[in-house]
Amino acid sequence: MKKFFLVLFLVLCVLVNTAGAEKKDLIVFAAASMTETMNEIKNLYENENPDVNVIFNFDSSGTLKTQIQEGAACDLFISAGQKQMNQLEELKLILNGTRINLLENKIALVVPDGYAGNIKSFDDLAKALKNEKILFAMGNSDVPVGQYTQKIFAYYGLDEKELAQAGKITYGSNVKEVTTQVKESSVDCGVVYCTDAYSAGLKIIDTATPEMCGQVIYPAAVIKESANINSAEKFLDYLTKSEAMKIFASVGFSPAKN
Repeated sequence: MKKFFLVLFLVLCVLVNTAGAEKKDLIVFAAASMTETMNEIKNLYENENPDVNVIFNFDSSGTLKTQIQEGAACDLFISAGQKQMNQLEELKLILNGTRINLLENKIALVVPDGYAGNIKSFDDLAKALKNEKILFAMGNSDVPVGQYTQKIFAYYGLDEKELAQAGKITYGSNVKEVTTQVKESSVDCGVVYCTDAYSAGLKIIDTATPEMCGQVIYPAAVIKESANINSAEKFLDYLTKSEAMKIFASVGFSPAKN
């Protein structure tokens, strides 16, 4: 009987200590196009790691990069483009040896529900922008999805400034804003990531080839000034495992090659 009460006492002590343990906040800055998948992964990860509280900051990669430069608290950064990560690396703001290429996405041309126009491909889009009165949505120049769109313009010999002055282009400060413009039928078509099109239920009419805009790689790295380096490295490693990759794959992401 004494042994039983001793065991019970020890179990209660463990429960009290666990309940009273303070969770560690892990701050992750991630591209807006990862919102749905990362929130799903957060729930799984926190169930397996009850001592961790994952806090996300979703926005355009350019905005997130600027916030990190200006000293915002961040443990892990996942960008939708290499440019923003390269800039942080040049400033020596990421932790050596932690940068990886995490995911690959694709660039999609999307239209609203019920679209009955003649644009069926990127070739058609280029012709329409040159010769017709249309309204096209794209990301700003400091947003990766906007930068990929600019490469597509260059591929087709399109002058973005001229098209914008002609009132044929409307911009979004991140990919979610572009997605919303298409979803609400306020534009004829737009360029977003395939994953955002999938999450929003938008119709994809064409995808860009690597020749048109390059590969769409999402790099990730631990921030050098992180207050939780070990936790950040552990979470990043978790994102590369099969459980997380299944969630990424469900919306069209694929593992990137390092």
